[in-house]
Amino acid sequence: MTDTAEQGGQQSAQERLRQRRTAACQGAERVLARAGFRSTLRERLALLQDAAPQVYDLDEPGDTYGNRIVEALEERVAALLGTEAAAFFPTGTMAQQIALRCWAGRTGNPTVALHALAHPEVHERGALSEVGGLRPVRVTSQPRLPTAEEVRDFEEPFGALMLELPLRDAGFVLPSWEELTEVVEAARERDAVVHFDGARLWETTVHFGRPLDEIAGLADSVYVSFYKSLDGFGGAALAAPRTLVEEAKTWRHRYGGTVFQQFPTALSALVGLERELPRLPEYVSHARVVATALREGFAEAGVPWARVHPEEPHTHQFQVWLPYDTDVLGEAAVRQAEETKTLLFAGPWGRGGPGLGVTEVTVQADGLEWTADDVKAAVADFVSRLTGENRQNGTAAY
Repeated sequence: MTDTAEQGGQQSAQERLRQRRTAACQGAERVLARAGFRSTLRERLALLQDAAPQVYDLDEPGDTYGNRIVEALEERVAALLGTEAAAFFPTGTMAQQIALRCWAGRTGNPTVALHALAHPEVHERGALSEVGGLRPVRVTSQPRLPTAEEVRDFEEPFGALMLELPLRDAGFVLPSWEELTEVVEAARERDAVVHFDGARLWETTVHFGRPLDEIAGLADSVYVSFYKSLDGFGGAALAAPRTLVEEAKTWRHRYGGTVFQQFPTALSALVGLERELPRLPEYVSHARVVATALREGFAEAGVPWARVHPEEPHTHQFQVWLPYDTDVLGEAAVRQAEETKTLLFAGPWGRGGPGLGVTEVTVQADGLEWTADDVKAAVADFVSRLTGENRQNGTAAY
């Protein structure tokens, strides 16, 4: 078999597993989180129809090019984050590129200091430089947020420091409040502005022990997402001083982001702010219960090495690392859901190294029903689906 044929076969197998995982998510009776995007169109529309009258007057005219309901959403976000204004964007990628572009014009320096695992570096195909004319530089590649010392001692000037809170690809990790304030101060000492990639900022209040407006108040601008934690249809907002927001709206038009009508997305965002935002602290607290039970469950099941990272989750999302190949883990997770209607691991498994798999775990409303014993029982069942041969061949990371 040629290399091309082998690659095609691997892709087909991966696609089949993805389709089975999607079906398993839809058919599962017990899950730790039931993400809205995995629901059917009928289910999503029914939920919106039920909830929308509670968050907005549906007898008002629809929006056109960012007015009415979109403006109401912008005002709500600005109030929550304590900023002068906010602008709605169809995507966070667009919102952040424009924010950093605007700041570069003000500082006169197009260099953006960020983490090597930050979203623009990993998931945007070089858009900061290719589209925005900016120059990203990496402050650190360590699996944590940059330190004040690293920012203060960085070897070249930068106009903006971008901090992703939490840092998703490092395990949804956050610094302490003291560390965060020190990093911001270090950037200001260098005459740089601070921008928060706060796609998941909504759920950081438990870890920081501070309200949203105090957290956002550390930065010069903040981006937040409406679908990652709030279960909206999509969309994002940039919250900042009014003059920056007005300039950002001009660039939003130039980028093609001033969409004719966006009321379904705006409505779903308002629903998320009303329904999901108040529950996020509860999700974070229970994620810590689930994480402890997972760690203890794998130890009791005799897995040679397992890691929950962080050991105490900083948000309602965290990583699980296991010493098995990703195809083995993926098959076991899907088969468990197909055969028992209990889905312990809903996401795909990525390769963390030879014989080492990693996945992300999210705890939301459905997960609140799980006790620690429920989690341990699901872990034992999951491990039993990893064959004896695969367990013997699984290699520990340390």
